[in-house]
Amino acid sequence: MSVITVQCVKMVTANMLLSFFFVSGVLADCPHHPALFITAPKNMEALNGSCLQIPCTFRAKSEVEFNSTSTTFVVWIKNNLDFGRYPNNVIFNSSKTVTTYPLSINGNLNQKNCTTLFSSVITSYTDTYYFRIENWPFVSTAVCDPLQITVKDSPPSPRIEISGDLKEKESVTITCSASTPCPHSPPKLTWNLQQDPHNTIEENTDRTFTTKIQESITLSDKHDGVTITCSATYPVDGGNYKTAEERKTLNIPYSPRNTSVVISPSDPVSVGSVVNLTCSCRGNPPVVNFVWFMITDGRLEMIKVDTQVYGFKVTNTDRGRVYYCGCRNDLDIQLSTGRQLIFEDDQQSESVSVEVVVKILGIIMLISTLVIFECWFRSRQSTKPVKESLHHCTKDPSNQSKDAGDAVYVNSTVMLQP
Repeated sequence: MSVITVQCVKMVTANMLLSFFFVSGVLADCPHHPALFITAPKNMEALNGSCLQIPCTFRAKSEVEFNSTSTTFVVWIKNNLDFGRYPNNVIFNSSKTVTTYPLSINGNLNQKNCTTLFSSVITSYTDTYYFRIENWPFVSTAVCDPLQITVKDSPPSPRIEISGDLKEKESVTITCSASTPCPHSPPKLTWNLQQDPHNTIEENTDRTFTTKIQESITLSDKHDGVTITCSATYPVDGGNYKTAEERKTLNIPYSPRNTSVVISPSDPVSVGSVVNLTCSCRGNPPVVNFVWFMITDGRLEMIKVDTQVYGFKVTNTDRGRVYYCGCRNDLDIQLSTGRQLIFEDDQQSESVSVEVVVKILGIIMLISTLVIFECWFRSRQSTKPVKESLHHCTKDPSNQSKDAGDAVYVNSTVMLQP
């Protein structure tokens, strides 16, 4: 076979393939020079039982062919452009000849605004839709701009976004947003950051809408591990609601905190026993290093590194020693407060001292009670005014023999032992 013959065969094959695509494929629906174009989202999602607003503007290939002063009708076609063979594919015609679906035109057609509202959608409305203009003598369909609508039973989950660095002491803005297919019936957003957050509706660049709530906070270690929960509640037909939820857990790096020394078994200890000192702290990321110090007779020395638990056998030389530990991560290091061992015999001595103090306090309280009672009793028995009786109780015991007797009685009370 000659080279020319091969080339001819290739050209014929290519022409056949192109003809096939033009007739049965995408190219058949989108000629090189369409007469009508629309600007609208390519894909839209709607909630079953809710409404859907389709932002739409249109333009004709030649402004001369479109007369904005004459009556313009809008036609929406689903699934197949050949509405001559499939007339039921015409779901809406603004001339009122067809209103199969609950559609209405919200835009001003004279300003080439074809924004359309589905007042109520159901799952069977999921399909591909085409826009058509009838402005005699200009009649055309936007074959190159199909719109895919998907109707779902469940609403989409809201989105949680955080602007700024997730670091301690940094100020960030947390935003929860939810798609709003129908701004006439927007969702209600709530979360666990505020009791009654202010909902705002914003228009996107493609003229769809989004409902948002925001909160600005300054991050601290208390926010680490906190889960933000945001809910979007959509109203649907019949006075019902459908809710979707999103969660996001914060990861806030922070230096070690609450560093302390924990002894096991707990105090008191005895000479010869084995104890474990554990360095306890918290931080994010997890602590990577531990270090142990002790002070003996005013001297500071490092005794252990890279271990969280320091164990040893107790001796008399451990009396009075003060132990410290340090926690370090990639951000900083923190030292604990000092920790001394409490020995059993030290605790017994301390208990004896406490018992003596309690006894002394008891004796003082008993004496005070007896003195007050005696003065009150004598004031009741005497015909003298109360002030004088009380004054009599406080006279110097050396002035009168009777008072001296009272003083002897009180002095004998001081000698009581519990």
